[in-house]
Amino acid sequence: MTLEHKFCQLGTEVTVTDGTVIAGYASLFGVTDQGGDVVERGAYAASLKRLEAKAGSVKMLWQHDPAQPIGVWEEVREDAKGLWVKGRILTDVAKGREAAALIGAKAIDGLSIGYRTVKSRKDDKGQRLLSELELWEVSLVTFPMLPDARVGAKGDDPEAQALRELAAVFRDARLELAKD
Repeated sequence: MTLEHKFCQLGTEVTVTDGTVIAGYASLFGVTDQGGDVVERGAYAASLKRLEAKAGSVKMLWQHDPAQPIGVWEEVREDAKGLWVKGRILTDVAKGREAAALIGAKAIDGLSIGYRTVKSRKDDKGQRLLSELELWEVSLVTFPMLPDARVGAKGDDPEAQALRELAAVFRDARLELAKD
């Protein structure tokens, strides 16, 4: 099971007001990313429904680090365009203050979602069509791999591998807790 990321740059699909309120699209439907993936409409619906049933939430993290939550997503929903989020950075948290300052200085310029692919298929062009995703988190991130990219870190780099291993630990712990 692999945790993957997708990127959306602030200022295009995401707005920040008062230095702490973030709203906009964390993922867009029908857009081919740098890895050849296309998220299909409805891909997050089952995951969001499961979270709601458990009174769970999508986490707001700093740079995909599960040890550094920096805020709360107060609304996460799908619409015809994509995955829309609205939340606030908690400036009572040191890393939240830092994130707000970095956003204000335009040093941080994006959101990236962390998810697990549940259902996908390849089309005749070799693109992976993602029809069901388990959404874990939406992170504030420094920059995409390429200036106009909507994809975050994907691949075999050491940080991505470490995140995959950590995600597996969280998954296993969640499954153990579900047995109780």
